[in-house]
Amino acid sequence: MVMPGQRPVIVKRTVPRGSLRAVFRRHKPQLRLGKDVDVMVHLNCLLFLHRLAQEARIRAVQDKCSAIQPNHIKAVAKTVLKKSRG
Repeated sequence: MVMPGQRPVIVKRTVPRGSLRAVFRRHKPQLRLGKDVDVMVHLNCLLFLHRLAQEARIRAVQDKCSAIQPNHIKAVAKTVLKKSRG
């Protein structure tokens, strides 16, 4: 939220495409990847982290805690991973 008299801060978030592709090639050199696969993988990672944060927040509220703590993440990580597999 921007207060009156302040300019909004614009954060440029770019995907390090070269780095992502290098990681793919290093771990799975036999894969033939399309040109936008790295962006899709990045978006899937962001969606997973968002879901993990939401579930951890719910757990924190259940524990009557005002902030997400590492034990909240650990408690929901297994279920979120299972749901993300598809």
